[in-house]
Amino acid sequence: MNKQSFLYRAYDLYVDGFRNMTLGKTLWTIIIIKLFIMFAILKVFFFPDFLSTHAEKGGEADFVATEMTERALPE
Repeated sequence: MNKQSFLYRAYDLYVDGFRNMTLGKTLWTIIIIKLFIMFAILKVFFFPDFLSTHAEKGGEADFVATEMTERALPE
């Protein structure tokens, strides 16, 4: 890759910045751990797969449509 190209200079900027980072590495580690907890662990316990237990196979769209209309227009 040409050392004068934009992609090389941008890559070099980020690599050099992360290499010289001290506090930032710790902060990025904390951010990645928090994202893992939010998306992997909390999803399993607080957001179960509702459609697989309440809708029949292949009829998920119809189930969602009827639920939305029934909740929006209560009789």
